[in-house]
Amino acid sequence: MRHPAWASARLLGGAVILSCLVWRLGSGPFLAGLRAISVPSVLAVTAITAVTTVCSAWRWQVVARGLGVGMPLRAAVAAYYRSQFLNSALPGGVAGDLHRGVRHGRDAGDIGRGLRAVAWERAAGQAVQAVLAGTVLLVLASPARSGTRWVLAAALGAALCAALVVRVLPRRGSSLPATVVRAARSDVRNGLLAPAAWPAVAAASVLVVAGHTGSFLVAVRSSGSAAPLTRLLPLAMLVLLAMVVPLTIGGWGPREGVAAWVFGAAGLGAEQGVAAATAYGGLALVATLPGAVVLAAGLRRSAVPPAVPDGGPDDASGPEVLTGARPPGGGHG
Repeated sequence: MRHPAWASARLLGGAVILSCLVWRLGSGPFLAGLRAISVPSVLAVTAITAVTTVCSAWRWQVVARGLGVGMPLRAAVAAYYRSQFLNSALPGGVAGDLHRGVRHGRDAGDIGRGLRAVAWERAAGQAVQAVLAGTVLLVLASPARSGTRWVLAAALGAALCAALVVRVLPRRGSSLPATVVRAARSDVRNGLLAPAAWPAVAAASVLVVAGHTGSFLVAVRSSGSAAPLTRLLPLAMLVLLAMVVPLTIGGWGPREGVAAWVFGAAGLGAEQGVAAATAYGGLALVATLPGAVVLAAGLRRSAVPPAVPDGGPDDASGPEVLTGARPPGGGHG
């Protein structure tokens, strides 16, 4: 019962945020953002998304290999495109990642490790994003600059407390806490902090954050803002951080709410922020459409019935086909 309740809460949260924005600002900023989408902006964001998808898939491949469930990069890129499309098209924003973890785990013979690889890969990316956002917010002027130091101090304190809790938890025995601690320590050591893993994970994460930031800035420019990049960059970082909050309807909700707040506080207008966030949402959805092709191809392959072995129509309808029994002589002919 907890999972349906949490899913409903996520949808309700996103709906409330969007409803408040429409009530305060009207539908005009949303329509303006959609009208701002142009062919050049679509091509630019699609190209950027292709790069970020490859980098994300590379990060996932490195983490999964460290956990013992590696995969080819080509398969990782296709699966990542599919998960991005599902995240953008379905409510909640996490269905694609769950599908990616379960499917890869099933193919690798260990669903648990498949899900953990996705979880650690996303966590690593969000950690690097938070560090980069904090750095930008400390250096450049923004509506959140005054509180950034306190937020970073609180985050650092929370991380230290979590590390202490993990350190005092039991590591031996068959209890659930001991098992979880051992698995987490092994995953972090082998999947994230191994000498062959952490440089790739860090580099890929930096490139992904840069790509998402660039895509949002394309959306801002498309929606009509001429503000300098030094003024827009911290706002983009704040909006991208808001997208981590899982109170979304296919990615919509906190992104538009935070964009309205930060753009309004920066003197650029809440309407401009909503229009930019809406344009970004539309551009991101279009850029992930290759994932729909991957999804359709996978569904088509799964719908194809298995081939009937050669042997003529009499053999195909014989009792060995219905019962699973092999014909005399081994049945390989």
